[in-house]
Amino acid sequence: MTDEKKDNFVFIGIKPFMNYVTSVVMQFTTKNMDEVVIKARGKSINRAVDVAEVVRKKFLKDKNIEIKEVKIDSDELENRDGRKTNVSTIEITLVKR
Repeated sequence: MTDEKKDNFVFIGIKPFMNYVTSVVMQFTTKNMDEVVIKARGKSINRAVDVAEVVRKKFLKDKNIEIKEVKIDSDELENRDGRKTNVSTIEITLVKR
């Protein structure tokens, strides 16, 4: 994946909720991206969905932002005990129409 393409990814983690909303909004407005991908795994998945919906329905409702695609998957990770475990992942692709 090229660095240019990776610029439109927002990875959801433990930062305050509005940091992610602001990041997605900035991608569409300041950086003028046509597409932004919100990625999360595990317990952050619900936060990723909330970010996508708040961006679409509150902050950029006049910009015609739509959900282009939702991908779900799982990653195999090693936990603290050294055992392998599966963690759910989600990618929500938002697009400017």
